[in-house]
Amino acid sequence: MNRLTPEQRLQIVQIYYENNGSVRATHRALRPIFGRHNRPSESLIRLTMDRFRTTFALVDNTHPQRRRTVRTEDAIAAVEQSIEEDPNESIRHRAQQLEMCPSTLWKILRKDLGLRAYKIQLVQELKPNDHQARRTFGEWAQ
Repeated sequence: MNRLTPEQRLQIVQIYYENNGSVRATHRALRPIFGRHNRPSESLIRLTMDRFRTTFALVDNTHPQRRRTVRTEDAIAAVEQSIEEDPNESIRHRAQQLEMCPSTLWKILRKDLGLRAYKIQLVQELKPNDHQARRTFGEWAQ
């Protein structure tokens, strides 16, 4: 079920006290209001009543977002400068130089700088005569 509005929580508190503090009776009384499958659970009713008794509040506490401690602007600038100096360096070696976790460096590269790390793979060089040789082999195989 989605989060309850303060009006719905007030309704739960009122019905709870009308039913002499019975969670089960409150749960049953909420069926016509919310419907059989959308009504709040008994545990949610208990939590709502516990919060109301302790804080006299019907709204959720707003939790401030956790502050970044590692992916700061300074760290992002240091990684960007390191990449400009040597773009071919490995993530593990760069993380050691910058004294940060490789996964943090990876997140900075991906999320903050929009870069993708890749490993260069050396393959055989194609020569002008290779196309003709492939065609000859294909005709022979058929």
